[in-house]
Amino acid sequence: MQNFYVRDIVKATKGEVLCGDMNIPIENVSTDSNSIKENSLFVPIIGERVDAHTFIDSAIANGAVAVLTSEHDEMTGNVPYIRVSNTTMALQEIGKYYGKLMIMPKIGVTGSVGKTTTKEMIACALSAGYKVFKTSGNSNSQIGVPLTLLKMSPDDQIAVIEMGMSMRGEMSRLSELVELDDAVITNIGVSHIEQLKTRDGICEEKFHIQDAIHAKDGIVFINGDDSILNKHKSELRHRIITFGLGNDNDYFATNIKVKNGGVDFTVNIKNKGSYDARLNVLGEHNVRNALVAIAVAERHGIEVTEAIKALAGYEGVSMRQQITDVNGVTIIDDSYNASPDSMKAGIDVLCDYNNNGRKIAVLADMLELGDKSADYHKEVGGYMAEKKIDELILFGTMAANIGDGFNGSYKLFKKREEINEYLLKTLKSGDAVLFKGSRGMKLNECVDFLKENYNG
Repeated sequence: MQNFYVRDIVKATKGEVLCGDMNIPIENVSTDSNSIKENSLFVPIIGERVDAHTFIDSAIANGAVAVLTSEHDEMTGNVPYIRVSNTTMALQEIGKYYGKLMIMPKIGVTGSVGKTTTKEMIACALSAGYKVFKTSGNSNSQIGVPLTLLKMSPDDQIAVIEMGMSMRGEMSRLSELVELDDAVITNIGVSHIEQLKTRDGICEEKFHIQDAIHAKDGIVFINGDDSILNKHKSELRHRIITFGLGNDNDYFATNIKVKNGGVDFTVNIKNKGSYDARLNVLGEHNVRNALVAIAVAERHGIEVTEAIKALAGYEGVSMRQQITDVNGVTIIDDSYNASPDSMKAGIDVLCDYNNNGRKIAVLADMLELGDKSADYHKEVGGYMAEKKIDELILFGTMAANIGDGFNGSYKLFKKREEINEYLLKTLKSGDAVLFKGSRGMKLNECVDFLKENYNG
C-alpha cells in the first residue's frame, strides 16, 4: 500500500474516529493479530467461533498503528480506533476504495473448478509484457478479495483477481468491490451445490461477475465446452470469447499429445491461425487453462507466441497436481480440493503419466455435494472403471461410493495413519500415486508423510 492514511480509512468506511491521529500512514491491512506488520491497520473480524476484538491489544503490541472496531463507543490514546457498524463490511469498503486508486486493467477469474490454476496461468502469460499483480494463493472470499485489493501497488501494471463464492449473494457482493475490465468463467460444476441446489443456480450466481465489468469493451471469456455455460451465455451482457477443445470455440486446441511429463498441442485461433505450444504440466484441463490465458494475454496486447513462450515455464500450484519424485515413487499431490470434475481430471493426469510401475489412486470424500453426494461419488468410480488404475485406495464416509461405482477391488481406510502405513509397506520404485480429496479430508498430510518417510 502507498499513500494511504487513517483519514482514508475513515472516508472509505464512513466510520467515526474515537481517538488518535487521522494522518498516521497505513502500509498494510491485516485480520490476523499474529502476523501483523509494522504500520498496519488491524481489522477484527467476528467469526462463528471467535470475535477477534479480543486480540486488539495483541495486534497493537505486534505493530498495528490503527484498528477498526464495532464494539467500542469511547476510547482514548494515541492509536486510532475507528468505529464502524460491521468490521467485515468495513474491510470490504476499504478494499473497494483502495482498489479504485490503483489504475490498471483488472481481470476477474471465477468458476467451480480451476480458478486458482487458471489465475496463475493467466498471470504467467501476461508476464510476457507486464508487471503482473495476482491474488495470492486462493484468497477469493468475502474477506480474501478486499485483502487482495489492498496489496496492489502503483508499480503493478495489470491485475488478475480470483473471485469465489459458496452461497447466493456472495458473487454479487464481490462484484460491488472490484472494477474489472474482463472476466473469466472456467466452468460450472457441482461445487457448493448443497447451497445453490442446481448447476443452473450456480451459473446464475457466477454470472454476477459480469456486474463488476466497467470497461465499455469488456469481455467475458467462457469455457465453450461447458454445457451449462453454453445454455446460459445469452444472459451475458458483454462480448463473449470462448475457449476449449471443441473446434467451434474462438480459441481451441488440437493435436494434444502427452510427452515427457507435459503436453504438446496446437493453439488454433479463429480467423487468425495456428501455433505450436508446450505445457510442462499434464491434463487436458490445463490445455483449456492455457487457451484462456493466451486469449486474455492477446486481448491485452501480448503476441500469441510470447504468451505461449511464457506458459512453457509454468510449473503448477502447490497441492494442485504437483508432481514430485520421492526415491523412485512419483507423487501427484492434488489434495487441495475436490469435485467430480476435478477428480476426473486428476485421474486423467495419473493415467497419462508415463511411469514404469503401478498407477495408484488415493481418493477421499468430496464435501458439500448435497443430497446427490453418493451419486456424484459413484459417478467418479464409474469414470475410473474405464481407466487403467492398478490400485484404488479410499478414505472417508462417502468414498466407499466411489468403490461401488468402480465395480472392482479397492481398499477402504478409516484413518490417514492406516493409509500411510499401508503405502510405506507396499510402494515400489516406478509406482505413481495420486492423492485427491476435499481439503477437509487432509490428504496433504499423507503426502507430507511419504515425502518425509519413504526411502524406497
